[in-house]
Amino acid sequence: MSNVANIEQRARELDEIRRSKALRRSDIDEDLYAEPEDLTKSVITSDAVLDQMWKEILHPEKDESAVMPWQKTHSTFRYRPGEVTLYAGSNGGGKSLVTGQIALSLIQQGHKVCIASFEMKPKRTMLRMLRQFSRENIERPMFEGERMHKFMEDLEVFTKQKLWFYDQQGTVTSRQVIAMGRFCSKELGIKHLFIDSLMKCVPGEDDYNSQKAFIDQLTALARDEDMHIHLVHHIRKLASEENTPNKNDVKGTGAIADQVDNVLLIWRNKKKEHERQLTGSVDVGSPDMRIMCEKQRNGEYEEWYNLWYHRDSQQFVEEWDHQPMVFA
Repeated sequence: MSNVANIEQRARELDEIRRSKALRRSDIDEDLYAEPEDLTKSVITSDAVLDQMWKEILHPEKDESAVMPWQKTHSTFRYRPGEVTLYAGSNGGGKSLVTGQIALSLIQQGHKVCIASFEMKPKRTMLRMLRQFSRENIERPMFEGERMHKFMEDLEVFTKQKLWFYDQQGTVTSRQVIAMGRFCSKELGIKHLFIDSLMKCVPGEDDYNSQKAFIDQLTALARDEDMHIHLVHHIRKLASEENTPNKNDVKGTGAIADQVDNVLLIWRNKKKEHERQLTGSVDVGSPDMRIMCEKQRNGEYEEWYNLWYHRDSQQFVEEWDHQPMVFA
């Protein structure tokens, strides 16, 4: 096959991938996307830097940062291009539910998103997002039929050309993840990549050198591609499930929290859940979850945000009496 025919064939393949919601390992040329472009392009003169500065002064770039779904966070925390945010919490602590809701919010803000969950198949992730999107417990029998179809059609319109999944479960290599991220940015225009989770991308929990090297690669990828990477991770087992963690409880090497730009700890209020199980009643003023910003390199604030769980929609809302947010 001639070079022209090869190029045309690859263009057709890329167009098909863009229309699809699922990416597979076979879609990505690992050798092509795993390594950064020619490093000599990074050596520039002072005149070129001054030209860039003049352009920014005369024609300021549009603010491409994004916010979390909750209004109370907007004045103190932002997702900036070129950064990595770490979400760390205990097993079953709600990290995937929180990041799914954040992904829906990013799509609503006009951003393209890819979710690479190595612990959950895309269909299961999409079902959770459908429940959050519909604001209803769609797993009840009453939602079979036309109403369920309407929810699915609305979500399809909402996510069209805005949401992709990397369909690969189990352990992957850091090289494969970096290639996937660069492909998403260059070929699909994706600027928010969710990776769930860190420990599926490195060979072992005690391999601190591999963890540090992978985080270094992720921060370089985010910076080079001007994208935001959302990385899910676990914390160490605490003395009690009711204890609130800090960034020193992040599992693995301390370089993980040191290298990323933002650290968000996800704390689930187990004490409140235990009281509900024992007595059937709870203090509604006590939050169901807390997102604790323990680090924000390029922001002024490190705040704690209390959230309440809306069971039917599986959304987290800002106050105990708030209704789930509307995305459509």
